[in-house]
Amino acid sequence: MAKSITPQNSTELLYPYDTWNKEHMFENLNDANVFLGILDTLFMFAYAVGLFISGMLGDRINLRYMLTFGMCGSAIITFLFGYLNDIIHMQNKYYYYSLFFLNGLFQSVGWPATVAVMGNWFTKSSGGLVFGLWSGNASIGNILGSLIVASSLNYGYPNGMLLNSVLLFSGGVIVFFCLIIHPNHVGLETPDEINSSKLVKNDVQIHSKKAIGFIQACLIPGVLAYSLSHACIKLVNYTFFFWLPTYLAQGLHWEDDRSDELSNFYDIGGIIGGVAAGVISDMMRLRSPIVCIMLLLSMGSLYLYSIAGGNYVTNVALMIVVGVFVGGPANTISTAITADLGKHDKIKDNAEALSTVTGIIDGTGSFGAAIGQYLVPVINSHLGWHAVFYFLIIMAGCSLICIFPIFCKEIVCLVNHVKETRGYVKLKHVINENSA
Repeated sequence: MAKSITPQNSTELLYPYDTWNKEHMFENLNDANVFLGILDTLFMFAYAVGLFISGMLGDRINLRYMLTFGMCGSAIITFLFGYLNDIIHMQNKYYYYSLFFLNGLFQSVGWPATVAVMGNWFTKSSGGLVFGLWSGNASIGNILGSLIVASSLNYGYPNGMLLNSVLLFSGGVIVFFCLIIHPNHVGLETPDEINSSKLVKNDVQIHSKKAIGFIQACLIPGVLAYSLSHACIKLVNYTFFFWLPTYLAQGLHWEDDRSDELSNFYDIGGIIGGVAAGVISDMMRLRSPIVCIMLLLSMGSLYLYSIAGGNYVTNVALMIVVGVFVGGPANTISTAITADLGKHDKIKDNAEALSTVTGIIDGTGSFGAAIGQYLVPVINSHLGWHAVFYFLIIMAGCSLICIFPIFCKEIVCLVNHVKETRGYVKLKHVINENSA
């Protein structure tokens, strides 16, 4: 965006110098990076605050209305930010700050509402695979969005933003008319009702449930630990999401279009990691072991990537590996684990908690990501890109530490279960021998 707004051509053959250079938004590249860092921080801060609010609202009002409001509102902000500003030639930084903040609030509606809807339709036993596949929607959206903008640049970047806003608004309209938020709304049993042979007609059960309180949701075992862990790993994940193209262009001196294209491989790695973590955790019937292993491997992969250099093949290969081990646990915590905690056994049957728990975990994660977006340009400007990678390695380690007690507890339970199972098998074998 900075390059699109700030004139780069100083040719005096066609037009005088003032024509090309009279409206600089930034004095130098460092000022532009700081501006982009502030935009990202404002967006993530608003997104984090909005997640806590929309999470609690999601257990109290119709999720279909919430999603429609968020998508259409974000589409309007995208139009104002990316298209209208070019028409009115807006150069005021606070105009962009305000719109990015509002965009964060509107977009915060999406995640708690969609996770709650998915949680209504699927059980814990298959949640890892389902949410692993479904969580790739964010990465696929990143890839499609960048491709749409890249393909429309020949017609001017405002047209690319206009196209994105139209598609987003259209999606909101489709959600309003087509989304079914709960099986009971169409007379179907929920997966839990099928397992317990209970049938509840229409949406009577949904509206009879009382939404869980914020403090009560925080006291659900595992919520605070996973919230802090998500804050650390989401900082790492969003640093790559926001700053990877900048690192490739400025740190490795790749061409801008090549940087934008190849940075999509990180999202591909995130999709692979999310699916793999979901499938393995379903097989183990435990989430924390695979998440902890991937977090440990993420530290090594981040270090290897920091020394990879500018070779395209090596860099892209390690980029995918980092995406697997960073995006995988980040997606698993924010989807499958969040859905599990929202249906925790300690929650009474008449309590709605899915959206609130999602808002708490992802909101805390977004606060961590917001802090990261402010620190990354500061660290880079004073210490360089290598210091940024060391910072990310430390944060991945902190994410692991936060959930390590849960990992130890689940491993102990797994070992005890194996021992009990073996003892039962041996006892059954002895009984069969005696009866024979």
